[in-house]
Amino acid sequence: MTTLDKKRIDRIIRFALKEDIRTGDITSQAVIDRFLDASAVIISRGEGIISGMDVVERTFAAVDCSLKFRPLVKDGDKAAADMEIAFIEGNARAILKGERTALNFLGMLSGVSTRTREIVEAARPSNVKIYDTRKTIPLNRYLQKYAVTVGGGHNHRKGLWDMVLLKDNHIKAFGMQKKITDSAEIIKSIIRHTRNSVQKNIKIEIEVETLKECESALNEKPDVILLDNMTPEMIRNAVILRKEKNLEEKVLFEVSGGINMENVKDFAVAGVDIISMGALTSSLTPVDFSLEVIFRK
Repeated sequence: MTTLDKKRIDRIIRFALKEDIRTGDITSQAVIDRFLDASAVIISRGEGIISGMDVVERTFAAVDCSLKFRPLVKDGDKAAADMEIAFIEGNARAILKGERTALNFLGMLSGVSTRTREIVEAARPSNVKIYDTRKTIPLNRYLQKYAVTVGGGHNHRKGLWDMVLLKDNHIKAFGMQKKITDSAEIIKSIIRHTRNSVQKNIKIEIEVETLKECESALNEKPDVILLDNMTPEMIRNAVILRKEKNLEEKVLFEVSGGINMENVKDFAVAGVDIISMGALTSSLTPVDFSLEVIFRK
């Protein structure tokens, strides 16, 4: 599990609160005394893997730093239906002002960690690593990738700046640029070109769709080869090809495309190193949480 940068999440929280509150919570201002104190409890309405407790605490603190937040669980814990997650005490208006933003973060991130944990468990007992992708909700990538690690998954590249990933459109455009039509020849050429164009510490990954393209890529020894939309049988043949070239320790195999809960184990046992799934972050089902206020006597 990675550690969240508090300054970074505080910026995200600040914008999220501004989106919801703007000039104020006119409902609470109309009916609740400004000095009324209250207690509230956050309750899980379904099962899931908790993720985002620090984000929730800092959301309420951003609304009113005098609010007291007492978590009953930590990130990575499993929540049951009707389970109490945390207590908040302090100004009633402040609690209600932060309620929806805090629960939105908690539900979304717990949904990501829950989906990730399900996929990780479905891929056992293989040692394959489950990776996320860049298919994230805009402006929430940092938090979603954190939630993936809470669920037992791993992060792929953070963005376009930290790793080379030569996908099909890069390969096609490069072929047009160099006036090369054979896909295997394009792959050989683009890997050599990239290696001479980027810093040596930058990892290079390339996407291939056929065994011919895979062999061409293996010959150039990139850090990772992405076997895109291949069947488990094709993948097993690619693994055999890599073994014949004695490149198991030098070139990692990643698979992606058409992978779901039902078939992930078929891909996991095919001998690859990484399974990447955009659905971890793009097709999530949030875990349902609610906040119930208990007024003091």
